Amino acid sequence: MPALTLAAIAAALLVFIGLGLRARHTAGLDDYLTARRSQSGTTVGLSFLASGMGAWILFAPPEVGAFVGPVAVAGYALGSALPFIILGLLGPAIRRRLPSGRSLTEFTASRFGSGFRHWVAALSVLYMLCFLAAELTAIGAITSLLSGVDGQYVIIAVAVATLLYTAIGGLRASLVTDRWQAWLLIALIGVVSYGALGLAPAGATPSAGHFPSPGLGTGLSVAATLIIAVTAANLFHQGYWQRVWAARDDQSLRRGALLGGAATIVVVAVLGGAGVLAAVRGLDLGTPPIPFFALLGDAPGWLTLPALVLAITLVASSVDTLQNALVSLGVTETGRMGLSGARWLTALLMLPVVALALQDISVLRLFLIADLLCATAVVPLLSGLSDRVPPRAAIIGAIAGLVGAVIPGSLSGGSIAAGLLAASFPGATPTLGPFLGALLGSAAVTWLVARLAPLSRPGSVPG
Repeated sequence: MPALTLAAIAAALLVFIGLGLRARHTAGLDDYLTARRSQSGTTVGLSFLASGMGAWILFAPPEVGAFVGPVAVAGYALGSALPFIILGLLGPAIRRRLPSGRSLTEFTASRFGSGFRHWVAALSVLYMLCFLAAELTAIGAITSLLSGVDGQYVIIAVAVATLLYTAIGGLRASLVTDRWQAWLLIALIGVVSYGALGLAPAGATPSAGHFPSPGLGTGLSVAATLIIAVTAANLFHQGYWQRVWAARDDQSLRRGALLGGAATIVVVAVLGGAGVLAAVRGLDLGTPPIPFFALLGDAPGWLTLPALVLAITLVASSVDTLQNALVSLGVTETGRMGLSGARWLTALLMLPVVALALQDISVLRLFLIADLLCATAVVPLLSGLSDRVPPRAAIIGAIAGLVGAVIPGSLSGGSIAAGLLAASFPGATPTLGPFLGALLGSAAVTWLVARLAPLSRPGSVPG
């Protein structure tokens, strides 16, 4: 079995390398970073799907389904798709305002200046590094769980394989592999879901006593938390912003966003439903809980290999996007880096991420903190689409978001220290209070300061 596992992993990675290298970049740094105005709506949509669907979908949605139920799964699915829908709606305005743009930080600088730009860049990098570390950690754990092969070797193999074609081919390589990876993951999710959900053992009959029912209020609270957290964080994902400029035209961007969002909702709902079914069957979900893999334990043994290839596909599709996105942001922020430097930066950025992934530690709490920081600034960031919002409104609004994140915990705990502790998510448990406080505080103060401040001229702020 280990030999067959390694052969399947190697074959999948070699196919991805071959596809990526066929799309190697030849037309200069800008094309390397943006593939400007070159992609159809279908390609953009499949790329949104593949880029967003990492190995996390095999863990988080099933766990939410198993313990909180369908309402929370619906919130998770909607939160995962909303960033694409928002960029599809706002992307045309962003393209008109910044036709030669490359990144969300350039958009930020064009409206709010360098101070807020640096803060947005820091949030984006923190979120994407967490995403990368989580994906690589997950593939190591999945490989060990399903095959007994040391996951550390697979972590290094995935990092090196994706690095090879993204460093050479740039964004075009990521887009080409995304298209194939999207179709492959749809097919594999179908096969694995059929095996795990449909081929139940004879005695596995549903039992209402096992149905996750924490109450409608809890379900809605978790759903709202996930919608805010996932949407806010993913709007700081530079890889998604790259695709705004890669789309051939506004119609392609809108179509791609709709396709990517709809497909994402279906995929997250299916895997969240797997968690509900695992709870209904009364399976041992494990510690920490892994409902999807608990279902596989009851399924035919032949499903192990397609499940492992599915995991490799999921991780590769998200990792190559993140690698290219980090380089794009790094090149844009330094302003003095050429094509060769961009390729070296791609490689260098992976060293600390791989080192962290090899430690096999949980990054969920760090992920939640990064999500919350993004939630404090997402409304001020998007307010840049209105010329009536001056720089000071966005900056003060983001500060108010930080304060708002701490207030709910401070009120319930009786001290600022309790508020800070709640906003750091002890036990790595997502709670609505900090996210709602961050979102409402930043939105209210941004609006208030914009109403009271003199109107700034568009384009008057230096980048």
